[in-house]
Amino acid sequence: MSLRGFHIFFISFVTFFFAVVAAYGFTLGASQDADFWQAVAWVASITAVIVPIYGVYFINKAKKLYS
Repeated sequence: MSLRGFHIFFISFVTFFFAVVAAYGFTLGASQDADFWQAVAWVASITAVIVPIYGVYFINKAKKLYS
């Protein structure tokens, strides 16, 4: 697997991971320690939105470099 392929895979994995953490924080985590998990859920939600934006930027940059 090339470095570019691994980078795209890693961005996808991180996005999925943070989406799951956000879902957990908003649903099940609220019953354990509400303040902590709500903060974690918000940070994970923001990260799950920002990382794919970076992924699009990376793919566009990689296309310019490899074409």
